[in-house]
Amino acid sequence: MASFLSLSCTGRGDAGNDGEPVKAYDIDFNWGEGGAHGFARPGLWADADPAKHVEWYAALGCNVIQSFAVSCNGYAWYKNGVVPEQPGLKHDFLTEQVRLARQKNMKVIGYFCVGANNKWEEDHPDLCYRMDGQQIPLTRQYLDYLCASIDDAIRKTDIDGIMLDWFYNPGGGRDPLPPLRWLPCEEEMYSELMGEKFPGKENITEDLSLAFRRKAIGRAWNRIRETAKRTKPECIIWLTAYEVESKEYEGNTLLKEVDWLMNEAGDSKRTQAMKELVGPQTKLITCLANWNGQNPLETVPDALSRGVGLYGFTKPAPGGSMMPPVDYYLSASVDTMKGDALNIAVLARCFNNLPLDYVKR
Repeated sequence: MASFLSLSCTGRGDAGNDGEPVKAYDIDFNWGEGGAHGFARPGLWADADPAKHVEWYAALGCNVIQSFAVSCNGYAWYKNGVVPEQPGLKHDFLTEQVRLARQKNMKVIGYFCVGANNKWEEDHPDLCYRMDGQQIPLTRQYLDYLCASIDDAIRKTDIDGIMLDWFYNPGGGRDPLPPLRWLPCEEEMYSELMGEKFPGKENITEDLSLAFRRKAIGRAWNRIRETAKRTKPECIIWLTAYEVESKEYEGNTLLKEVDWLMNEAGDSKRTQAMKELVGPQTKLITCLANWNGQNPLETVPDALSRGVGLYGFTKPAPGGSMMPPVDYYLSASVDTMKGDALNIAVLARCFNNLPLDYVKR
């Protein structure tokens, strides 16, 4: 097997340095039992120990921990915030993670889901497409809430940056874009964004709908960026997108101004295509997860050869908030592993500058 030693993945390093690609992972608290739309119920994994999590990421060789500020279920992973904390939260999880990760030269990025928030949907049924998931119109009311929670999380926890997920209008992200429902709140948005009275559902053409979608994305991006950079000028804004060439993003400054951009689909073709869409400061990242079907034995060497950052995620192992120790993934050949275990095994070797055929004795 080939060695990673020749592929410029050297040292843990600092992902803030221009020459150091992102090496990140996420034990994903979004997914689990009991919540709406397949999300984790509020309070699941509320006993998670930040010290044990930081040690696991350090052993993996990460220079970035993708953690959580607010999960898709709508509850926060830090205490005393403007967003209610996860019920039963044992530790001031995100705040402690940041403090401990700094000691190991790792950055911590806090997750926010733009397009899905179960608590917001429950509290504001008139401002959402109920029961569909990922269906929150980007109204002024919602942006006020989202930006307040971003400002609060940065101030309270001192996170190094924020990850923005599902940054779409209802039904967005993949073509063809479905028709909008034109709730009363969306009719109000139309007047705000288009500068004219809503013409009635029967008079909305595909071109008008797309123009509206793009203006909604543009307004949301400007609000979020201004909030994050005002609160902490060096705050990293990381956008993850399944469809990085979405029609909704066209004509906006979003992709040019974002600090990090990730192709969640993980394929090399779309990752490479992102170079034409971003600004000179933007770091590119690709994604490894069981659901996207990427082969890490191909994706990882390709990303390293192109200076593209690497990120993976998986929901916690059954029975707790953690994954098996990193030694578990290093103590057997990668040939014996499948799915997320294979992804972790390959990343553990890459991030720690070990050959692909390394087996810990």
